[in-house]
Amino acid sequence: MNMSRWLAALAAVVLIIPVMADARVGGGTSSGSRGSNTGAAPAPTKTAPSAAPIERSATPTQSAKPATNVAQAAPVAQGGFFSRHPILGGMMGGFLGAGLFGMMFGGGFGGASGMFGLIFQLALIGGLAYVALRLFRGRMAPAAASAQSAYAGTTQRLMEPPLTRTSSVPLTGGGAPVNAPIAITTEDYSAFENLLGSIQSAYSAGDLAKMRALVTPEMLGYFTEQLSANASRGLENKVEAVKLEQGDLSEAWSEAGLDYATVAMRFSLVDYSRRLGDGAIVEGNAQARTEATEIWTFLRSKGGHWILSAIQQAA
Repeated sequence: MNMSRWLAALAAVVLIIPVMADARVGGGTSSGSRGSNTGAAPAPTKTAPSAAPIERSATPTQSAKPATNVAQAAPVAQGGFFSRHPILGGMMGGFLGAGLFGMMFGGGFGGASGMFGLIFQLALIGGLAYVALRLFRGRMAPAAASAQSAYAGTTQRLMEPPLTRTSSVPLTGGGAPVNAPIAITTEDYSAFENLLGSIQSAYSAGDLAKMRALVTPEMLGYFTEQLSANASRGLENKVEAVKLEQGDLSEAWSEAGLDYATVAMRFSLVDYSRRLGDGAIVEGNAQARTEATEIWTFLRSKGGHWILSAIQQAA
């Protein structure tokens, strides 16, 4: 009886304790675009040694294509000389058949023609064999010369220095670098920290107009979906007192006229959800700070300011 009362009291306590919330921007998911690196894992950092892969993105990732077999199929084995020259083969078969027929029925090799017939047939067979040998050598000589010249060309190509291409040079012309590393300054780090707080604050207030200047259209679409889903449930997310605790640069590069910077950030905040009707807290705790570690990717056009392009959760 005492045990039953203890379990009932414990269940009541559990029910009234607010559940940890993911009210912060992004809702604890991984989405957005990192340019050509969208499908690749960010470089590990001390703050976030690994990151969850991006689950939703407007940038299609290139899947591995099966290797193309450039080697030509081996030529089908051809038949012998007589299969390639049926007339000579038919003549040879006819002579041999006639000789064997005569031997089987007592006429000797050549039948009634006797010894002279035998000599004539042997001479004819020898002549046909000589012609066949000349034809065979004549066909083999061009093939051998062609094979020798092809081997010589292959040897020459192998001796030439191989062509190399760095990752910062595009496959097509134009000279614009692809994934060229860029330097990140102190001003850039300050911009990343300010964006962390500003975006969380705008999301908490449901201020889409303000967020439009802070995030890419893709990320704005995701955040709009999340806010709409909360509104349909009669809830609102509240994120307050955001503070960056630790941050590390994962990678920074330039491609297609845009600069990208992926930064791992560990930050603390007050994170909770409440009902719109009566203000009751249904998730999280309005009086306690929590911590989160995420990997944010920012982008900017040449001469522009940084905006948020992707959020990934630490794995």
